[in-house]
Amino acid sequence: MSHRYPSRSVRRPVCVFGAAAAVAICAVLSAAAQTRPAPSITREITQTYARLLAAPAIRRLLDDIRADDARTLAEHRQLTEIEAPPFAEKTRAEVMLQRFRALGLTDAAIDAEGNVVGLRKGVGGGPVLVVSAHLDTVFPAGTDVHIKEREGRLYAPGIADDTRGLAVLLAWIKALNENRVQTTGDILFVANVGEEGLGDLRGMKRVFKDRPGIDGMVGIEPSPMNSITSIGTGSHRYEVTFRGPGGHSFEAFGAVSAIHAMGRALAKIAEIRTPAEPKTTFTVGTVTGGTSVNTIAGDAKMQIDMRSNDMASLLALEKQVLSTLPVAVAEENARWGADTPAKQVGFTTKLIGDRPAGETPPSSVIVQAAVASLAAFGGGPPLLSGSSTDANVPMSLAIPAIIVGGGGESIGWHTRDEWFDPKDEWKGAQQSLTTILGLVGVQGVVEPILRTRAPR
Repeated sequence: MSHRYPSRSVRRPVCVFGAAAAVAICAVLSAAAQTRPAPSITREITQTYARLLAAPAIRRLLDDIRADDARTLAEHRQLTEIEAPPFAEKTRAEVMLQRFRALGLTDAAIDAEGNVVGLRKGVGGGPVLVVSAHLDTVFPAGTDVHIKEREGRLYAPGIADDTRGLAVLLAWIKALNENRVQTTGDILFVANVGEEGLGDLRGMKRVFKDRPGIDGMVGIEPSPMNSITSIGTGSHRYEVTFRGPGGHSFEAFGAVSAIHAMGRALAKIAEIRTPAEPKTTFTVGTVTGGTSVNTIAGDAKMQIDMRSNDMASLLALEKQVLSTLPVAVAEENARWGADTPAKQVGFTTKLIGDRPAGETPPSSVIVQAAVASLAAFGGGPPLLSGSSTDANVPMSLAIPAIIVGGGGESIGWHTRDEWFDPKDEWKGAQQSLTTILGLVGVQGVVEPILRTRAPR
């Protein structure tokens, strides 16, 4: 999870959570979440979810999700204690592949990017829906991922983000199979790589490149039951390197400095103004360079993060930021009269992160489905929020996509103090699975409400 709620809005979100985490989570949401008003739900979609929850077969399925909760939690714990650093998810991927195949996804495989992908075929005539959770955590190799339990909470890096999602995928496949639930559409289960940090959504980019026939996506991340991520915050990240001749601080005084050139660029970047709506942000996150305190720096480097909920605004910001660089370098060269290339400082740029922005509109069937399912379970007011997640990829391709929760409470994502409270976690798993079943349809119960985008 690349932070679940990175965008601010003047509209205060409604918070409905368990008492243990209410203050902390609501503070995050109120300070950070850009939201959209909940949509009006069509009669067709409302009736679909009413019929689903009234069907005996679906009631048995959901009852089994609850009855299987202890086993699901045990599997969740096992997966948590398998390291999955960025770009080194293979060990966890191989375990997920074994589980996919054991649960009957006979064509399951690890693709060229490292994703574990398995198809649960429907009876035909319905959409293809990706249902995913990401394998990677933000933590480097060697991090202690053993679970510690205190007062009913489970503490371990990555235990919620997104290991809970992986365990939920496995629990769903098991319950669907054991209850012989036949969907109309196909469900492509994906345990993907590259969601965190500089993974740059590489896993999900591969999935949608390799399979152009996908009609929608539902991703599972740690979030409250009433949270629906429908805005994809895009980001561009650059590493900028400045190089000059360098020299001794006293003997070579008058030579250009790579650090001074970078400082001029930093000052110009800091003065850039961005719109409040759509929220558009920037920061220079790291700076390095130089050799010693008594050296005119021959090299310097900075990394820039730029984000927006709108792709055009992100590109406009990128243009502004990059335009400061040649000006800053020219000013540094002019200041010291560096009139030949050998005397001058220059710069190079490298794109190190590219997450496309996008949005699934509130009026979309997939958003309405999640809201209708939440209402059918008696959940709190829906919160449609923005974040940078795997859903950015399909959103940028105009493929409807959302992120929903898998149950349980958690806090401290991306820290070594991350914890997960499994109390009543099955409720979130039930509700999110019901959302998915309405989208793909269930034979003999409801027709799919997610439409195919093109003839098969």
